[in-house]
Amino acid sequence: MMSYTCPVCDYVYDERIGAPREGFAPGTAWASIPGDWCCPDCGVREKLDFEPSGEVRR
Repeated sequence: MMSYTCPVCDYVYDERIGAPREGFAPGTAWASIPGDWCCPDCGVREKLDFEPSGEVRR
């Protein structure tokens, strides 16, 4: 599983955790997140601006 980081506020979307308050259950793949989704913390950046943070290891 991967994680992705907002370049403005450093919010991290971790596929293992998802974003329950945004409606994305744990295990939701990044590819399943809508393209117009904005960062839930800063609201400044859209999905396409997020940068891969790397593979999350257990």
